Amino acid sequence: MNLSDIIKDFPRVSADIIAQAAQYQPAIFSDVAGRRGALHGRIAALRPRMKVAGPAFTVEVRPGDNLMIHAAMALAKPGDVLVIDGKGDQSAALMGTIMMTACKQLGLAGVVMDGAVRDSLEIDEMDYPVFSVGTNPNGPTKQVGGRIGHPVSVGGVTVNPGDFIIGDGDGVVVVEREKIESLLPLAAHKVVAEAKRIAAIKEGKTRASWLTASLVSAGVLKEGESL
Repeated sequence: MNLSDIIKDFPRVSADIIAQAAQYQPAIFSDVAGRRGALHGRIAALRPRMKVAGPAFTVEVRPGDNLMIHAAMALAKPGDVLVIDGKGDQSAALMGTIMMTACKQLGLAGVVMDGAVRDSLEIDEMDYPVFSVGTNPNGPTKQVGGRIGHPVSVGGVTVNPGDFIIGDGDGVVVVEREKIESLLPLAAHKVVAEAKRIAAIKEGKTRASWLTASLVSAGVLKEGESL
C-alpha cells in the first residue's frame, strides 16, 4: 500500500470550539448552516440517548473489512471521532465490543460509520457513542487496504479530516472545520428564538406568523385571502 494513503495528522477543530459547540443539538447546526450537513438518516445512534461531538478522524474501508479501522485507532488522538466510510454495507459488522472498548480506552469521543456494528447490547452497557446503519452478527475480514485522513463520503455527505462532528438521537451533522466557529453565535441566537416561539405557542399563539404569506407565495391562497 502506498504510504500516501495514510495521512497521520491534519488540522482539527480546537478543543475550545468543540466544547462550545457541543452544547447545541445537531438540528440547530443544520438550520444555521443552511439546512445542510446532516448525514442520511440511515446512520443513527445505536441508542437514542447517545451523543457525540469532536473532530473527524476519517477512514475509508472496503465493505466488510476493518483493517484500516485498526490502523486508524493506532493514529487517532483523544477526543477524535472515528468517521468511517463503510460504503453503507450491512452484510458484516465493522466493529464490536473489543474495538469499541479500545476506542473508549484511547479516549476517542465516539464512532460514526456508514456500515454495521455488532455486540450492540454490550456497547449499550458501555454507554459508548456509536452511530451506524444498523447491526449484523457477521464479523469482518482484515485483509484489504484503504485510506486514512482523506475526505470521505459518509451518509451522502463529504467529511474532511478535522471537520466538526456532532450527533444525538436525531442523527449526525458535519460542519466544515473552517466554518464551525462562525456558526456559534448563529446557533446561540437560534436557541433563544426557538425558546421564545415555544413560549408564545404555550400562550396560545400557535399559528406561525409567516404562514399566510407563504401560502400566498405558493399560490394556495390569493393575495388578500387568509385561512
